[in-house]
Amino acid sequence: MRDGIPGLLTPHPLIDRLPAVYLEQDFLQRFLAALDDVLAPVLLSIDNLPAHLDPRSAPDDFLDWLAQWVAVDPHEGSPPELRRAAVRGAVARHARRGTVGGLAEALRLETGTEPEIVESGGTAWSTGPGTPLPGQDRPWVTIRIRAAGGDGGGDGAVAGAGPGGRQPDRVRLEELIGAEVPAHVGFTLELL
Repeated sequence: MRDGIPGLLTPHPLIDRLPAVYLEQDFLQRFLAALDDVLAPVLLSIDNLPAHLDPRSAPDDFLDWLAQWVAVDPHEGSPPELRRAAVRGAVARHARRGTVGGLAEALRLETGTEPEIVESGGTAWSTGPGTPLPGQDRPWVTIRIRAAGGDGGGDGAVAGAGPGGRQPDRVRLEELIGAEVPAHVGFTLELL
């Protein structure tokens, strides 16, 4: 939420909009100065609206609001650059939602590593009748996420950690996968 910022100057002082006859009245000058203090953040937000609506430059509280606009729920503990990337690519990811590529991209964004995804479905083409159907009868996806790093380089990152050196959160990953796969498809998550 935008709030008053002490010492913030308004780009459009109200006193400058009055006829000259009112400029020497002390009460009016003080009254309008108080209104300028209240309106300065509003006017500056409006003047900078394009920057506020761009995920790359939006203030953090506006970024959370933008995330709601594009139906994205970036993890609160995520670093700001990952939250910005989630909002920036949300519309394109929604088009791929429910696909293996969309699931892989969502997991890559969350963990910073390339997931291994094995699905039970398949497609086939045949010129003859009675060709066996591909895939398995039960729709299922197996996701394997391998530990990142682990080379003992001593850079302070936790082996198996996602972006910013944090350990992948199994509950968060299961929520993400549940939201990304179609409702009728079950899944298995393996953290390796």
